[in-house]
Parts: sequence; structure tokens; C-alpha cells
Amino acid sequence: MNTQGKINELLNQPGCEHNQEKHGAKKNKSCTQQAQPGAAQGGCAFDGAMIALVPIVDAAHLVHGPIACAGNSWGSRGSLSSGPQLYKMGFTTDMSENDVIFGGEKKLYKAILEIHKRYKPTAVFVYATCVTALIGDDINAVCKTAAEKIGTPVIPVFAPGFIGSKNLGNRFGGEALLDYVVGTAEPEFTTPYDINLIGEYNIAGEMWGVLPLLEKLGIRVLSKITGDARFAEIRYAHRAKLNVMICSRALLNMAKKMEEQYGIPYIEESFYGIDDMNRCLRNIAAKLGDPDLQARTEQLIASEMAALDLALAPYRDRLRGKRVVLYTGGVKSWSIISAAKDLGIEVVATSTRKSTEEDKSKIKKLLGTDGIMLEKGNAKELLQLVKDTQADMLIAGGRNQYTALKARIPFLDINQERHHPYAGYVGMLEMARELYEALYSPIWEQVRKPAPWEEDMGTWANEYTKNQNRVFEGLGIGD
Repeated sequence: MNTQGKINELLNQPGCEHNQEKHGAKKNKSCTQQAQPGAAQGGCAFDGAMIALVPIVDAAHLVHGPIACAGNSWGSRGSLSSGPQLYKMGFTTDMSENDVIFGGEKKLYKAILEIHKRYKPTAVFVYATCVTALIGDDINAVCKTAAEKIGTPVIPVFAPGFIGSKNLGNRFGGEALLDYVVGTAEPEFTTPYDINLIGEYNIAGEMWGVLPLLEKLGIRVLSKITGDARFAEIRYAHRAKLNVMICSRALLNMAKKMEEQYGIPYIEESFYGIDDMNRCLRNIAAKLGDPDLQARTEQLIASEMAALDLALAPYRDRLRGKRVVLYTGGVKSWSIISAAKDLGIEVVATSTRKSTEEDKSKIKKLLGTDGIMLEKGNAKELLQLVKDTQADMLIAGGRNQYTALKARIPFLDINQERHHPYAGYVGMLEMARELYEALYSPIWEQVRKPAPWEEDMGTWANEYTKNQNRVFEGLGIGD
């Protein structure tokens, strides 16, 4: 594989809005991402590829590399399944020093055969890591030979961590699906209302709050790429009438190439926030081009809005005017702002980590001139920002949880490890409930008070000082 050529191709993304706006020599110029080997905090390319593909729940996901790269397969991601749990199993070749010296291809081949024998997966995805890429293991050849032996698709995913960021790894995962999976089977039947969801990973079951809405409208999700997906449905994703990118630039290359190869148009939408959810349903109906569908969509939105406004009323009364700092990455840095505004909450600052130029543009519009955009920040800077903006709450990823709790600041986890869905209308109600419970928990009043022993210590210190002064006076010692 010409890795550098593929990297340049994926970074040079003509579908990006900021690229479309360039002219002349700057047109189609690739993004200037620089790989930082060893600096994997926040995700490397390998991590990004796994994020994109592991939610295919009936496949086995085999990490070809040291065991540390496998991570916590059961608890590290919040993507949920409505059936098979094989995707939660951690498979790795557990390479040792001897494998690095003599090569790990034989070990990889045996691992694939063993997984097939014991678990009978619908497919096996094999992920290259930094170590196996550096020693030159030919995973493509091994996967091809193993697939012929077991009669099950074995897909190589060449995205070693050192080639770039998590977002680049997402795109390499999409390339693997395009090269080896999409277009390899046909659905039993098709309808004029078949769509694919791309970039939706069903974190905390969020997709399950949206699918019923589409079903009410008669829209069929032909393929989910990749939340709660089955391998078979991705194989016939090329027969959809529309691709819907769910608030994610991660798999934009996949949507763009499916448009070029199969003539499937795509739109970019978000499930977070009332306005964004309404816009998503309307745009899907408009793109499918059925006037009756559009009329039914308006009826559904009116019905859902009436019920949601009633349910949100008590939360809006208590949340209106609250100020929060949002410290997350990518599309959540702007999509959650929209959801917060629907509740009357003011986002005074947000981060732009891992955000694209389009994400940053949307952030500027949502925050206004007074909003703060934070590119990078450590715990000290984050707490200083909360203090300077007089924020009532920090909304961030799990790694910042203890920073907030030590500073006695209410905290809400917004990243992929969370256990509560925030997408769609039901997700909006869940977010309001979680924000209310976090902000108004009685624990904050308790932990901000001086500890009982501190109060006693203050009384004791005063008495001690008085007694000490009496002793000094008795000894004739002055100030």
C-alpha cells in the first residue's frame, strides 16, 4: 500500500466546505495535519480506525500488535448493540520481542483461523499498529490467504497510529469499507425511501431514539455505518437513495466516494438540539423529493415539538441563564451549543480541539462575539477559564471529570464513554434532566462549606493565640 499517497488523498478532501471556497493554486490543497509519533493522547490513527469500525457488532476485530494497543475492549466505547456482543471481545496477536525480530505474519494467520473456529464471526477486521507497520508485516497478503482458507471475509485495516490523527484513522476505516465491503452484496428489496446513516456510532443507544421517527415517516435505514451495524447491511449500502452524514466529518471521504461511484447524494446533519433535529428530518424528506413525505414530516415535527415543549418546561425554568464551559472536540464543540441554547443555557466558551474549519465557523456563529474559543488547555487553564467566565458548570469528556470535581464544579460527561443518550427529541429531554441533576445536586452546597474540623480548628487557633499572648506578657516579652 502506498501509505503516503493514501494519506495525501484522504487529507485532500474536496467535500470540505473550506476547500470548496479556495481558488487557484490553493484549491484542493490538503489539510496540514502533522503526525506526532508517541503523542497518542486524544487518539491516534489506529484508535480512529477502530472507533469507526468496531460498532459493526457481529464481526471480530483483531489488533495485530502488542497487547497494550488492544486497550479495554469492553468498557472503552459506549457504542451499544441490539443483538450480537462479539464486537466487545478483545482480540490481539499480543506480539512479543521475538515476533518483532522474526515477523508476526504466521502468528496473525493462526489467530484469524482460531477466531473463526471458536466464534464464527461474519467477518474479521485486522488492524495494523505502529509495530507491525514498522517491521513490514504484509497484513494484506495474510488476510487474503486466510479469507480463502476459512471462506469468511477478512478485511485489512492499515492505519498505524504514527501516520496521523484519530480523524485520519476514521477515514482509513471508511476506505477499508469502500475497498472490501460496500458493493459486495445486494439487499432483498429496495424502496424509494432507503437511506444510509454515516458517522453515527450509537453512543449510549442514541440512534435508537431517532430510528422510530424515521420509521413513522416510512423512511428505511438501509445501512448504519456503523452504529449497531451488521456486516451484511454494509455490503449493500450502495443501493441507498441518500447518505446522511450525522454531524461528523470523520467519514466524509466515504460519503463523497459513494456519490462518485454509485451516484448517491449526501447531506450533513446533526441529531443534537431541537432545531437541528427538525432541520435533519426536513432535509431528508426534501432530498428524497416526495411532497407527501414532506407533509407527513411537518406533522411529525409538530406533534413531537408539542410533547417536548411540555416535558421541557420545568427544566427550562431552572436552567435558563446558567453559564457553562464546553470542553470537548470535533462536532460536539458546536452541536452541543445548539442543544444548550434550546434550554436557555449560555455557552460562554468552547474548545476547538479536533474541529474542522467548518466546525469552527459554526462555533463562531453560535457563540457570538463574546464567546471564547479554546484551542488547547490543561487543567489549570480550564479552571481559570471557568473562574474568569463565572461559569456554573463544566461540560467535557471523562478525563476532565476529576479536575472539575476537585474544584467543586458541577460536571457533565459528554464524550463517547457516557451512559446517557442526548440525540433526538428523547435525547434532548435526557440532556435537560442530566444538566438539572448535575447543577442542582445538594452535594455542591455541602462540599463548598468549611469542614467541621476546619471550623473547630479556627476556634482552637484563636484560643491558643490568646493563651500564648498571656504567657508572653507574664514573661515580660513584648511584641
